[in-house]
Amino acid sequence: MEKQVTSIRPEAPSVWRKSAWRERIESLDPVADCHEIHRIMAGFEFPWDYQRSLEFALFKTYCVPSISELLDKTGEFEHRPQKRYDDTALLMAEMVEHGFDSPRGKDSLRVVNRMHGKYTISNDDMLYVLSTFVYEPLDWIDAYGWRRLTPHERAAAFHFYTGVGKRMGIKDIPEDFQEFHRFKLNYEREHFRYSESNHRIGVYTTDLFCSWFPAPLRPLVSIGVRGLLDDRMLTAFGFEPAPEAVRRAATRGLRLRSAAVRLLPPRRVSNAARDPHNRTYPGYPGSYRPSDLGSDSPPPSWGAPTPSAARIS
Repeated sequence: MEKQVTSIRPEAPSVWRKSAWRERIESLDPVADCHEIHRIMAGFEFPWDYQRSLEFALFKTYCVPSISELLDKTGEFEHRPQKRYDDTALLMAEMVEHGFDSPRGKDSLRVVNRMHGKYTISNDDMLYVLSTFVYEPLDWIDAYGWRRLTPHERAAAFHFYTGVGKRMGIKDIPEDFQEFHRFKLNYEREHFRYSESNHRIGVYTTDLFCSWFPAPLRPLVSIGVRGLLDDRMLTAFGFEPAPEAVRRAATRGLRLRSAAVRLLPPRRVSNAARDPHNRTYPGYPGSYRPSDLGSDSPPPSWGAPTPSAARIS
């Protein structure tokens, strides 16, 4: 029987030393308290890393032709990639911040299921996308985080996202951390291959990342993005590898950042589901509800002067 998952908010540690949140995590159960642990991880300990790693997690899913073909047909990536990115990021962040069984979490799940329900998507593709949400952030933090993750944190991420997956109606989710990881790796070996739709979605996504920076920096950002992609992803997208010097510089820069973060005091306010500078939903969360999000729901501020992503030709 599945254990009841709590969705309480973590109490702020009474002693503000760098290890305070980790000590809080170690006092919790990674199954029953998976939401609380994961909220601390993504909202307090590694908010920047989680945001970046989930961007690349979604990028990785576009290496599967059946996924990229569907996204290509919808036109979302070509015509309004920023809104699609913001919808996905905020809907998942709402569940991280409030829990998937909270009112806002349930609202977010309804929107996610409505968006997916319009299309025919195989269970295996859904299962693979879910697996990237579990393991890509763990791998990123292992490589670039300011500290190593604990077994409690790794287990909590697994139980949190498998809980999300069950509520999305995804079937045959492995019950074991290692088994799900093996599924992910095997799926990538079997399904990553080049297709034109992969390439188009890869270009749209890279252009979106570049649009967040001033125009003179965008060529460097594009090369930097390619410097963070592994060889199988580069092949699946049909991208030229970045020069080895760029790869080394990107890795070195991320590790220097982690060394600087290690010196900062612990975060006191969760950064999950909090994005006042959001390009599609300015001031988020403000008065927005999860039901305001979604590809077929223009935001309440529609028509307000908000920045948009510029397609780079």
